[in-house]
Amino acid sequence: MFLSLITVTYNACSSLEQTILSVEQQQYKDLEYIIIDGGSSDGTREMLRKYPDVVTMVVSESDKGIYDAMNKGLRKATGDVVGFLHADDRFAHSRVLQKVMNIFEDRG
Repeated sequence: MFLSLITVTYNACSSLEQTILSVEQQQYKDLEYIIIDGGSSDGTREMLRKYPDVVTMVVSESDKGIYDAMNKGLRKATGDVVGFLHADDRFAHSRVLQKVMNIFEDRG
């Protein structure tokens, strides 16, 4: 199964990098990682260029708030399963996505 993981962000560069590193450390690799940025002015776009092997797609433009940004991400997602990981969040360990996807695959 293919996973779409979406992070929405706005001027959260200082914490977003830790979120990206958390995704990079995941053992489950059959995923696309989409970042929807509300047009940040804090160096977010420049920082994202460091992770082309982790971040599949970046949309950086103004939006009407967090729910508009989340809906943009949903429209871009192509996965069988879609999840959100917010800009200040991290996975607890490297097997979180594998464990979640195992549940979906067992029910498939």
